[in-house]
Amino acid sequence: MKITRSGQTPSRPGPADWFTGRVRIDTLFNPAAPDRVQGAHVTFEPGARTAWHTHPLGQTLIVTSGLGRAQREGGPIEDIHPGDVVWFEPGEKHWHGAAPGVAMSHIALQEVQDGKTVDWLEHVSDSEYGA
Repeated sequence: MKITRSGQTPSRPGPADWFTGRVRIDTLFNPAAPDRVQGAHVTFEPGARTAWHTHPLGQTLIVTSGLGRAQREGGPIEDIHPGDVVWFEPGEKHWHGAAPGVAMSHIALQEVQDGKTVDWLEHVSDSEYGA
């Protein structure tokens, strides 16, 4: 058994290459071979969001607080609420983040394939976010 105590791992800001707006990432766990699952608690300030991205083995989000938005390429923007679980298929282009006036936090779970969990793409424009 391994217990990682809350606050043991420092929070870090979300990199500007991956996010628009203020985002905080709190790593929950990273895989050690042969494990493949990675988890983080991510907090988005109002209006903050990811860039478009994909995951080689998909991604699960568990919304823990606030009000968020998520969209897969070609689909409508969906509101996401605490308790909602969002699944993105492997390779599905998508983004997610907070609503315009409300912060949002979620737990993000994804698996590592060939050393990679995500492929970051272009930023979500203000018009795409507000559509």
